[in-house]
Amino acid sequence: MSEETARLQRDALLATAREAARGAYAPYSKFHVGAALLLEDGTVVTGANVENASYGLSLCAETVAIAKILSTGKTPKLEAVAVTGGLAGAPGAGDTVTPCGRCRQVLNELAQLGGTDPVVWSDGAEGPLEMRLSEMLPHAFGPAHLGITGRG
Repeated sequence: MSEETARLQRDALLATAREAARGAYAPYSKFHVGAALLLEDGTVVTGANVENASYGLSLCAETVAIAKILSTGKTPKLEAVAVTGGLAGAPGAGDTVTPCGRCRQVLNELAQLGGTDPVVWSDGAEGPLEMRLSEMLPHAFGPAHLGITGRG
């Protein structure tokens, strides 16, 4: 893939994440997060954060998207992740938002099951940050540690 093609793919996936953030349910923090996950077959699955008055029950955007994917009964290969966040109406306009630790672990589960190391693009006012998931979560614990190599 050419550098220009990769940039266009990144920009399109980040725009999709920003659009997904509009669907966030964040009445407490007012902080909207959107995620867009690109699968090997070209499918893009989105998620937005869903807060709960009992804060520990809230769901992150990445977790919502992964639940959508895994609830299909398939384990596709995760190629790329785009994440953006910010105050309502302005995702991507402030500090760069990266997946939280919990989401890095949940993304790692899907990536390991599919045998991939997806690129993660995080959006912010200073431009996108690009890292591989393995850089964000080195020495990750995952399904292989339990002897699982596919859906179980």
